[in-house]
Amino acid sequence: MKRLITVLLVLFAIAISTPSLAATNPFMDVPQGHWAYDAIGLLASRGIVSGYQNGTFKGGQTSTRYEIASSVARALAVFDADKADKQELELLKKLATEFKDELDTLGVQINKIDKRVATLEENFGGWKLRGQFRFSANFGGGDNKGKYSANGKHDVEFRKDRFRLMLTKQIDENTSFYAQFRGGDDTAGIGQTGRGDIPGFNIRDIYIDTKLPYDIDFRFGRFNVDFETERGLYIDCEPIFGDYRTDAFRFRKSWGNFVTTAIIGRNAQFDNIIFDSTDYMDLAEKFEGAYMNYVFDIFWQPNEKFFAGANGYWFVGDELENSEDYDFSTYGIYASYNLTPAIALQGIFYWQNQDAALTKIRNTNATKSNPTAWKAILDIKQDILKFSGLRFEYVQHDNTFLGYRNPYSFTADNGASPSIGDNMPWNDGSSTLFFIYASQKWSDKWSSYIRYQQADYDTEGLSNAKGYGTGITYQYTPAVSFRLAYDVLDYGEGNIWNANTNNGKDHVLQFRTTINF
Repeated sequence: MKRLITVLLVLFAIAISTPSLAATNPFMDVPQGHWAYDAIGLLASRGIVSGYQNGTFKGGQTSTRYEIASSVARALAVFDADKADKQELELLKKLATEFKDELDTLGVQINKIDKRVATLEENFGGWKLRGQFRFSANFGGGDNKGKYSANGKHDVEFRKDRFRLMLTKQIDENTSFYAQFRGGDDTAGIGQTGRGDIPGFNIRDIYIDTKLPYDIDFRFGRFNVDFETERGLYIDCEPIFGDYRTDAFRFRKSWGNFVTTAIIGRNAQFDNIIFDSTDYMDLAEKFEGAYMNYVFDIFWQPNEKFFAGANGYWFVGDELENSEDYDFSTYGIYASYNLTPAIALQGIFYWQNQDAALTKIRNTNATKSNPTAWKAILDIKQDILKFSGLRFEYVQHDNTFLGYRNPYSFTADNGASPSIGDNMPWNDGSSTLFFIYASQKWSDKWSSYIRYQQADYDTEGLSNAKGYGTGITYQYTPAVSFRLAYDVLDYGEGNIWNANTNNGKDHVLQFRTTINF
């Protein structure tokens, strides 16, 4: 009897341990009808799993756990988690979980899939709202009263510099929605000063991003066009050319080391395209009120050290009947080379073709209808100098070139601050601008900057302009920061180019509080 009981206990122990032993046996067959075969088949049909050397999975024959795990391991070795859809990621994750012991034996990690699936799950679902609010107290003074104020009248001003709300939604794996609302002083030309009540918001950007066949990224709606920002070719107030919005369709396609972008847009009025709208208000009567805008950019980055590109912008207006042509086109080439990971040489060169009537609209004596503008940059990161980062920019700008003329304005978010480009004339000459920016990161909490800029207009009756400033920022919390800054602009004396020419020196002490949420 004791022997029988002993035998039964042994058999029972073997029975209850069999599933566990089988599950850890890498050479045990996966039974027919197991979900893993369907998953492998689907992933194989999409080119994610390669199967055996002959490209099959043994037809109706069973495979061992080790064989399937090997297929999963090969897929994970070459798998690009960022380009896969949610179904593919979930199938691979499910397979990796099922065959975890075998994958561990093969030394395969599945963290990349776990992180990507978590990211997708976080993005899908409801609407997300983010925002930024800047509140500034300005204490100005100098020869031109209110030069640093939003309305040009007061030396002391408290204002809501920036109030932005960003509304987003991930609609599906390839489609997303984005809208940006602006209020306060940062309302893109709808006449708000940032003082007192905020009468309303404007929708600055609103667009959909999705995918077309052949892996083409497609965007439609109203959005910003600014390739200098995308390529890291300016850091201060404005680029030489770009940074405007258009109602448009955008197509973007990657070809190995190349990225091509094409935009077909239409703007509601002329001054929305020519950037410095107050300088072109007298053009409003020349048009029916709209412009077609065509843009093409090609970007090439063969390695981490170097990139180059070229672009073209074509603006074709709806001129009134019997009106002269005011069309123009702008072409650019740019490049960047990293001498070391911390030192980069960069440059961009533009040239324009303008209809003669457009060239003369600001100055009837101007004849240079093919102006150029270019910029050379030396950027040195703090990693190499330890105490500071340094950036040097040299700009040469023909005075009939259509584009931004305030690249180094102190208050970039509203354009109300004076700029060394304020006195830039409209003639056939050229202006040169020089900019130095030193930034210091002292700790996770403290940072600072020092900046200097100057302009030489090379025009009789105009002095050189220069400006300088410094600021320090304290990151109080991850969301809240405080900045104290001082800025000075000196236009020089004896400027007699025209009635609007500035003279003298102005300054401002600014305390700014910023919150990101």
